[in-house]
Amino acid sequence: MKKYIFIVLVLLSTGAQAQSPARDYTNAVLWQQTSGEYRALCFQAYNFARFSLKEALWANTSKKPNCIIVDIDETVLDNSPFQGHEIKKDLSYSPTDWTQWTNLSQADTVPGALAFLKFAATKQIETFYVSNRDEKDYPATLKNLQNYGFPYADDAHLLVAKGTSNKEPRRQKIAETHNILLLCGDNLSDFSNVFYRDGKNTFEQVGSNQALFGTKFIVLPNPMYGDWEKPLYQGEKLSEKDKAQQRLERLKSY
Repeated sequence: MKKYIFIVLVLLSTGAQAQSPARDYTNAVLWQQTSGEYRALCFQAYNFARFSLKEALWANTSKKPNCIIVDIDETVLDNSPFQGHEIKKDLSYSPTDWTQWTNLSQADTVPGALAFLKFAATKQIETFYVSNRDEKDYPATLKNLQNYGFPYADDAHLLVAKGTSNKEPRRQKIAETHNILLLCGDNLSDFSNVFYRDGKNTFEQVGSNQALFGTKFIVLPNPMYGDWEKPLYQGEKLSEKDKAQQRLERLKSY
């Protein structure tokens, strides 16, 4: 009997050790793919966006053409199938897999996104898609947007990363010719470089800018990945196992 118990404990221990760190993200991906709460939050965000856009138009005095800036991934396109694919391969992220996914041009729309941007277009408001996808992803990304009929999905309005993930220069370039009424994104850096600067506390920065959220800044839910995760880790060239351990250690408890 003692021998049997010992074998069971060894098997359980081996199984726990063998579990991939990528499995940490399973609940996050399932929540985005299956929960009504995720859909509700997306609709809520874009309902607020519609209301705020009307308010911004009413108060607008600029002579420039009006526009909205939106991120793409988890803001207008849903990439949770890619995240699910990676988890099933015991990976958290593979650049090669990401390119294969984007080349399919099959990402579905985020709930509420398409209807909101089509509404904006009826008000002669342009949409600029500012994404940190690579230049090699450009043709497939444009095709994905056009397949769903996203307004202003063309070469003049799609801006991808060109050597930098910093979106501020692209936002400033747009601001030279257009009046930016609204920004939509799933990541704080989609809105301003005030967030995620070295030494900055995002809790404090969000608190200082709270009046902008739901008015100028529309935030979409994304529990799967983002800049929020980077400050969790300390050290260089960390393995996925190291990151998983640090995530566990950062949890608050009592």
